[in-house]
Formats: sequence, C-alpha cells, structure tokens
Amino acid sequence: MTLATETEPTVSARRIIGLFRPYRWLMLLLLSFVVAQSAAAMVGPFLLRGIIDHGLPERDAWMISWLALGMVASAVTAGVLGVTSSRLANVIGQRVMNDLRVAVYDHLHGMSLGFFTRARGGDLLSRVINDIGGVDTVLTTTATSTVQSATSATAIAAAMLIMDWRLALLALLVVPAFLLVTFRLGRQLRSLARGRQRRLARLTSLIQESLSVSGVLLVRTMGLRDEFRRRFAEESREISRLELAQTMAGRWRTASRRMALTIVPAVIYWLAGIEVANGASLASIGTVVAFTSMVNRLTGPAATVQGVGQTVQTSMALFARIFEVLDLPVQVMDRPDAMPLRVTRGEVALHGVTFGYEERAGAEPILRDVDLVCRPGSITAIVGATGSGKTTLAYLVARLYEPQTGTVTIDGVDVAGATRASVADAVGLVAQETYLLHATIRENLLLAKPSASQEELEAAARAAQVHDLIVALPDGYDTVVGDRGNRFSGGERQRLAIARVLLRNPPVLVLDEATSALDTRTERAVQEALDRLAEGRTTIVIAHRLATVERADQIVVLEHGQIVERGTHADLVALAGRYARFLRPDGTDSESAGSSGSRQMRLPVVGREGVHPVVHRTSPESIG
Repeated sequence: MTLATETEPTVSARRIIGLFRPYRWLMLLLLSFVVAQSAAAMVGPFLLRGIIDHGLPERDAWMISWLALGMVASAVTAGVLGVTSSRLANVIGQRVMNDLRVAVYDHLHGMSLGFFTRARGGDLLSRVINDIGGVDTVLTTTATSTVQSATSATAIAAAMLIMDWRLALLALLVVPAFLLVTFRLGRQLRSLARGRQRRLARLTSLIQESLSVSGVLLVRTMGLRDEFRRRFAEESREISRLELAQTMAGRWRTASRRMALTIVPAVIYWLAGIEVANGASLASIGTVVAFTSMVNRLTGPAATVQGVGQTVQTSMALFARIFEVLDLPVQVMDRPDAMPLRVTRGEVALHGVTFGYEERAGAEPILRDVDLVCRPGSITAIVGATGSGKTTLAYLVARLYEPQTGTVTIDGVDVAGATRASVADAVGLVAQETYLLHATIRENLLLAKPSASQEELEAAARAAQVHDLIVALPDGYDTVVGDRGNRFSGGERQRLAIARVLLRNPPVLVLDEATSALDTRTERAVQEALDRLAEGRTTIVIAHRLATVERADQIVVLEHGQIVERGTHADLVALAGRYARFLRPDGTDSESAGSSGSRQMRLPVVGREGVHPVVHRTSPESIG
C-alpha cells in the first residue's frame, strides 16, 4: 500500500476528538476554568447597570465604589482564569501533538522495507513535520477557543435575555446566519490546504534530494543547477499562491459579518433613542449601556467561532493526511502473543518460503518454496545472478520482511512470532549500503551496544581494521562522520559498519556484500576478523569475491528464486554446473577455478543456508 498523492481521504470529527480521550480529566478541569471565567466576566455588565441606574441618580458614593470595585474584581478574576485555562489548553494540546507525532513515526517504523522503496522520503518527512505542525493551532488553542467562545456566548445570551429579552432577540438574530456562512467556506479551505501540503511535500523532497552529498554531486556533475533551481522556484511560487488564496479565502464574508456585529449596538441605541423621543422607554439607560457592552463582548466570541471554523476546515485536510499514514497496515509488527527470541544454538532454517514484493503484482515471486538449513556455527554463502533473490532471502532472516508462505526459524522458533527487538538482537546485518548517522564515530558504534567501554570499542574497531584510521584523526573516536558518513570513503564506512556489528556480537551474522568496497589487502584482513567472529555462530554471506565464498561450509546457488545447486566450493566446481560457470569471465566450465585466489566472480554472490554433506543439484522445475 502506498500513500495518496492527489486525492485525500476524509476524516471524521469524532476521530479527531478521540485524540483528546487520554486527557479527558484535564479537559474537564479546563472546562470548569472556562465556565468560571465566563461567569466572572458576565458580572461586570450588571454592576455597570447598577451604577448608571441607581448609584449615579441617587448619588450614593458607597454604592458606586462597591459596584466599581466589583467590576474590577470580576475583570481580574476573569483574566487570571483566562491565563490559567490558556496554559492548561496548551499543555493538553502539546501532549496530543507529541502523541500524534510519535504514533506516526513509530507506525512508519513498522512498515516493511518495500514501503520505503516506493515512498518518497520527502513526503514522509513532510507528513511528520509539516502536516502535524500544521494542526498545531487546532490541537493547542482551537479546542480551548471553541469552549471559551461557546461558554462565553451562552453566558452572554443568557445575560442578555435576563436583562431585556426584546433587545436580546434583535442582537441574536445575527449569529445563525453568521455561522451558516462560516461553514460554507469549509470545502474551499480544505481543497486549498490539500494542495498546499502536497506542494510542501514535493518541495521538501526536492530539498532533501538535491542538498544531500549525492544530490549535490549529481547536480554539479550533470550541470543541473539551473534545472533544479527552476524546479525549486516553481514549487515555491505555487506554495506562495496557495497560501495567499488560503489567507484571503472568505475575507469579504468575514469583513461583512464583523461589520454586521458592530452595527448591532448602533441599532440598539437608535431603537432606544426613538422610544425615549416618543415618550416611551424600551429600557433604562443603564440597561441600554450594559446591554451594548454585552453585544460588544458577543462580537469577540463570534469572531473567534468564525476563525475556529476556518482553522478546523483547513486542518481537516491535514488530519486526513496524518490518519492516512496511521491507517496503513503494518506489515512487520509484534504479534499480541510475541515472545522474546532466545538463541542458544543459532540454527537458521527456511521451510517452504515463498515471497514476492507487492509492487510487482502479477509477477513471479522472488523466492519460491525455498527450504534451507544453516547449521549452528556454519558459514553459508549464497550465489546467484542479479534478481535471483539473494538479498531478499537474507532480509527475511533478519525479519525485515515476512514470507507470504512458509516460515523462517531460529533454533526452531518462528521469527514471525518473536518480538522485533529480540530478532534484531539475534541477527546482525551488515549491508552493502552502509548507513551512518550524522554523529561521532563513538556515537555510531555505541548504537550497537550503548554500555560498551572504550576498550570494547577499540577491540571491535581493530577487528574491523579501522582502529588505526580512527586514532589518526584529530578528534579520534569523537570525529563527526558527516551526513550519511560521507567524510569517509565507501570502504571506510563499511569497516565502521562491520565494527558496529562486531561490537554487538550477535549469534547470527548476515553479511550482504559487506566487504565489496574494500581493497583486496584490507578485505583479507577484515575477512580474517570475520572468520574469527564466525566461530561459534551462524554466518550467512553474500559476496562478489571468490575468496569470501570458497571458505564457506556450504554454498547455495539461487536461480529465479529457487535453489538449483548447493554444496562446498570443491564439490560445486567438480559438478561443473552453474556455480562453476560463475568462476570464469567467459562463462565456460573450468576445473581450475579453485586456484583463482581472491579474484572476483563473474556474477554476484550471496551466502546463506545450512551445511549439507551431500552435494545435490536440482532443476528449477523440480522445486515447488
């Protein structure tokens, strides 16, 4: 399954509200603060009416003083409660933001490697940062603003009805029409928000790809600077256009509504004045003044509701993109009854394993009915042409994928039923493409064993033939490796990766062309270290060079996802089959291939499977 790019799913308000469920008690506390704030704010107009209708006509200084003091007290109380409720709302919102961000990040780590080969890195980055950041206002302040505005509006409406129901009906006629027009903006705002986030994702991808070391090399060596600048400018202009359209959406309607709410007090003064001029009195002067002050207070919550409505409608598109990630089916996850994998012997076995990548719908599986046994303490090499399934088989052992049929077991335990963390502890993988964090050498090595001492770091580095290089650097083990380790050569990065796995000391070791970037002399030294490491553990090797393969206890030849040959190097050379043809550049059989030393084989090689004392050769048709 992939992420949508042009269309976005809808999301229900109930699901968004569900994000706040873990903090429902804090929400109730917040509601109590908001209600108390609204009640305190509503005392002021009634006290003002008392001053105008009674204190001033009766010239009662004590009454005026006490009523004025009450107005001050109500304002201070409302202000303190407002700040308190605002802080509590932000605390709740930031916790929800953190939960959402962590949930998306963790969910993505549950996807298989195939998902990341299809997904664009910039789009994932945009969803974690831009989309979740875009709903910050909704999660931190909108909920509070909505509750505060609704509570204040309710309190104001009740107070207005108590003070004078006829004037209240006139003032409150504006609100339903006001809200109706606000909701009509929703579809337009959601469409603009979707377009803006898609463009942000594309811009983020462009930045990520073109400003990495590899991207800069591509741009400069291919003379693409002007082309990439044109692409960047085009995406940036489109984002600016969408942001302008989003900002201006409904501004005339907003201005009209605000004018209408401001005009209401003038109408009230006009009606009251007409009544007084005609000898009748619609209300007392104090009531009119106090009522007008409440109408002015109604303008604030009404305008807030309008802003909240627009913000929520805009954010619905972002929530849809976020929940789309959370709704992706996790392909590699811990089962409810998952147990830690405890390795005692290290026997790795595949039983009837079939696997195919979902993006290759209708194509033949990469692996078909594979049965292998890698006996404890043995070295298994896997050989085959590109696309034969070598690396896929290794990844299944490390549980980076799960087979569609069949099982992968370690010491008889299906790794699919073990916890991911325990499988990672049991299986050490060194891939051809080495990844180092933009951190120090020490920090990169300690990823394998955070509690490792300096002596342990140095021992692992010496075994990987990289210690002398490290200590020759000005900062030694505290040298920053740079983005993806690009301060070092490919061979140096591979040795650092090998040192990291050596430090971890796993019972099962998978080497996917782990020495391909090393020169012959360094490879020989590193291979000797790996041979020592392989003692007492199960090792699976995928390699190009014959020197790496010929020392294996068992060599497995894959062709079109099936095992067609297996045995020792000498036995397979004597068999004069596919393996033997791999040893000569012209692809012909050769009995002298065993003396080829450390030269490269003609086709890629991979290692993995159990030692079988009997050599056998199987045609592809007879398997499966």
